Amino acid sequence: MGFPYETADWAVVDGAMFVGWGSAMPGLYTLLAVIACAAVLIFGQRTEVTKTAAYDKR
Repeated sequence: MGFPYETADWAVVDGAMFVGWGSAMPGLYTLLAVIACAAVLIFGQRTEVTKTAAYDKR
């Protein structure tokens, strides 16, 4: 696996390079990002509810 162009210069790049284009990978990566964001939001909400409940008991 080598460098895909003859020279190491940005002038020879004529379009976007994305290895996963045309496959299921963009959708899979988006799904993984959505799951990660939802997990963080759910976990954060649960911990905040617990902290608030402990504070309100005082």
